[in-house]
Amino acid sequence: MMSAAHARAAVPLLAVTMLAGCGTGGPDSPAAGGLPARFQEQLITWHDCRTGPEDVTGERLAAAGAQCGEFRAPVNYADPGGATISIAVARRLATDSVHRLGTLVVNTGGPGPSRDGVTMIVDGPEGGHPAAAAIAERFDLVGMDPRFFGASSPLDCGWGTGEYLGIAQAAPVDRESFDRTVATARSLAARCESSRALLPFASTRAIARDLDLLRVLLRESRISYLGWSWGTYLGAVYTQLFGDRVDRVVLDSALDPRAPGPDLTRDTATATAAALADWARWAALRDDEFGLGTTRDAVLEAVGGIADAVAVRPVTIGGVSITADMVPGLLLTVDDSDAYYEVFGRQVRALYDAALGHSSDPAPELEAKLALYADKSVSPEFGFSATVANQCAERSARGVEDYFTDIRAYRADEPMFGALARHLTPCAVWPVGPAEPATEISNGRPALLIGASGDPVAPVAGQRALRRALPEARMLVMEGAFRHGVYLAEPSRCIDSAVESYLLDGVLPGGDGTCRRVAD
Repeated sequence: MMSAAHARAAVPLLAVTMLAGCGTGGPDSPAAGGLPARFQEQLITWHDCRTGPEDVTGERLAAAGAQCGEFRAPVNYADPGGATISIAVARRLATDSVHRLGTLVVNTGGPGPSRDGVTMIVDGPEGGHPAAAAIAERFDLVGMDPRFFGASSPLDCGWGTGEYLGIAQAAPVDRESFDRTVATARSLAARCESSRALLPFASTRAIARDLDLLRVLLRESRISYLGWSWGTYLGAVYTQLFGDRVDRVVLDSALDPRAPGPDLTRDTATATAAALADWARWAALRDDEFGLGTTRDAVLEAVGGIADAVAVRPVTIGGVSITADMVPGLLLTVDDSDAYYEVFGRQVRALYDAALGHSSDPAPELEAKLALYADKSVSPEFGFSATVANQCAERSARGVEDYFTDIRAYRADEPMFGALARHLTPCAVWPVGPAEPATEISNGRPALLIGASGDPVAPVAGQRALRRALPEARMLVMEGAFRHGVYLAEPSRCIDSAVESYLLDGVLPGGDGTCRRVAD
């Protein structure tokens, strides 16, 4: 299956600004404190998170000791007397109540369901992480499914999984393939027409307001925050709008604050190519296993040959026809661990054999990934409709032809991933525009930014852009890492101790710095 990071992210850039300085929920960004009493005086009824025997998320939350609840929020905060939606949350109380520090909201990115962010801290991604143990002891851990995702009034326009991936993972380099993506975009957008009353209010600003309403209902004067990927943008927006309600903020793999929206991935092609090159370096050291070349450049040449061969003659693997515009999407990497590179290497070798007409058993991981492209079923749990709605509500898209012009202009400089990074999304033909301008991030609140120097999803240049927008923050970069997400992803005393010292003791590093990729 393709990575959640690439499946949920689709595209950005076009900074329409609104606030400058450290916001405190003024009249242009209605704060929870200004809502009618029927919102502020709600009582969240906490209950078992399990809704049935097939509720995997509920089972994980229950096992972590969490309870779940819901609250109502206005669809449009400028019109609190209008329609409302239900927002789903999970909470796990601090186990050391005597030394409790407050509430830590955890967002795992996407955007997507984040109630199970609680389990990330309690259990870790692989069943436990010692760095997070003290955090779980001293904070109430809270996760919230953003509006229109997961259990929070889910928005679903009836898009088939394969149909959506056909545009989200497309890399159209010629007129014919570009026109196919436009036709798909129009079809997808048309099916969201019935939800047009909700679409303008799917923005991150609206989600930040939901978060502040949650703060009120938790009876907290301030909250702390830990977010990954898109969650870094939500954290930055919340800090901008409600800076006096923020305690400690950690942002892992930060997005460029100007990026979220219809062109989110526009500037990622170079970083994505660098991540592929790092895998090629790794694979070259294992030529006896993969047989793609004994040097990084030789492996990259072999990989490039896959796209060239498929452009001449599409291939079929597992009953799925692979065309040239699909190849870049199948070559995305988001992790640089040996285990991930091993699985990815088998997939690349299977593509290579198929492209050259060699008979071989396709890698099961590749077959599973390709099965999604052939899947005509509607899978609301992926949140594709809500993801695009969030992007389209964030910033206005460019004109349809602007995307093709952009792809062609950068074709020579970004031969492998440029078309994928710069491709059109349904936002270009969306039924409605944003309800308000996006948030300009610029304030003096302290925060800890952490990330990888070779992050292919959130390039380090964008991480540094957020650092410049937050002059009182500190930034630690894991050098030589080509992955998306560093905290809890692998042991790093440098990263782990910085996060723990800040969240538990309120102590930021003395300055920006770098971290090595070793536990000690």
